[in-house]
Amino acid sequence: MSKQPNYVFVLDTNRKPLTPCKPSVARKLLKASKAKVFKLYPFTIILNKEVVDTPEPLTLKIDPGSRVTGLAILADSNLIWVAELTHRGQAIKMSLESRRSLRRGRRNRHTRYRQARFLNRARPKGWLAPSLQHCVGTSLSWVDKLSRLAPIKVVVQELVRFDLQQLENPEISGVEYQQGELAGYEVREYLLNKWERKCAYCGIQNVPLQVEHIQPKAKGGSNRISNLCLACEKCNIKKGAKDIDVFLAKKPDVLKRVLAQAKRPLKDAAAVNSTRWALFNRLKETALEVSIGSGGLTKFNRTKLNLPKNHFFDAACVGDTPELLVIASQPLSIKATGHGSMQMCRTDKFGFPCRYVPRLKRVKGFQTGDIVKAVVTSGKKFGTYAGRVAVRSTGSFNISTTGGLIQGISHKYCQQIHQKDGYNYGF
Repeated sequence: MSKQPNYVFVLDTNRKPLTPCKPSVARKLLKASKAKVFKLYPFTIILNKEVVDTPEPLTLKIDPGSRVTGLAILADSNLIWVAELTHRGQAIKMSLESRRSLRRGRRNRHTRYRQARFLNRARPKGWLAPSLQHCVGTSLSWVDKLSRLAPIKVVVQELVRFDLQQLENPEISGVEYQQGELAGYEVREYLLNKWERKCAYCGIQNVPLQVEHIQPKAKGGSNRISNLCLACEKCNIKKGAKDIDVFLAKKPDVLKRVLAQAKRPLKDAAAVNSTRWALFNRLKETALEVSIGSGGLTKFNRTKLNLPKNHFFDAACVGDTPELLVIASQPLSIKATGHGSMQMCRTDKFGFPCRYVPRLKRVKGFQTGDIVKAVVTSGKKFGTYAGRVAVRSTGSFNISTTGGLIQGISHKYCQQIHQKDGYNYGF
């Protein structure tokens, strides 16, 4: 499948979001001076006139993830804009651990005794770890950004990774629910994650895996999720209707691991779902119409539509997706980087102060992280450079380009083309 670029967001002169257009139409409007570039990432143009007509409502679909969140915008069944949002939860976790170790070391040195204060802090209802709260915050931030650039009326979110109620108790309701076309996808997707996509008995990977009953049904085993695992065809045939104790009698370590992992409660899946529930509750507070879908339904839709496995196609398949026409397949890569550190004093590797950070962040109208274009007309640095800028109090900046770092560019040659917003972009 050849990669097709995203549609371009369009605003009228009053910044009213209009229906996105093809890149070729945007080029014609810019060339005819009927529009100007409003934003570089995501690419947006603003018209020179007011538009009275009501634009066609769009649907934003979200596939939340702990590391990467998929975003997709659909006009009816047409996929016109896709993106992948990479979170920085792991970086936040490492920063918190570093701060904790530094504080702990400082308190354990020969200082005055201070009574412990680590058991007197009550967490509010709905509390999430900072790394998980970051995932919710950045997802909401992009829902707000896109709502101001496109006429989005409906948001469809993958709410639960797995249908826990159905998995834990298949007999919970009628035949249409437990034996429906989707039931196998829910169970298999959960088992793939629980058993890490490898055979429970021999550990082989990258082979077709079969759903296997740990306690055979012929000997009273049930269909509960705690009695299911994944096995390769060879192990499944070899085990047959044997008891797990008999089959793994010569492998006590494997037997202990399989039984322990089988009894592992569904709290792991619940932890994955907690972030999605927090996002869902926050989305309901907006003026947008919110609907949901499960991870099993997403996989079913993607398999039915014969689409490759990636985050933005997963987002496009969230919820009820009877058909999908892929117009855009080149996602905008969005990586959360944060807004820098609040540390005012930098230290060397021994912990001694080596330099101080200026109190003022902006120099000559620029700040570190802005994307600028510098056209140097004379001197040793003659040429045109574009990239992220690192400001200096002297007004001589450094620009990180695709070809490397360019140092000593005067602010007089720089023009801001995208303001720092805490994200890196790419395709």
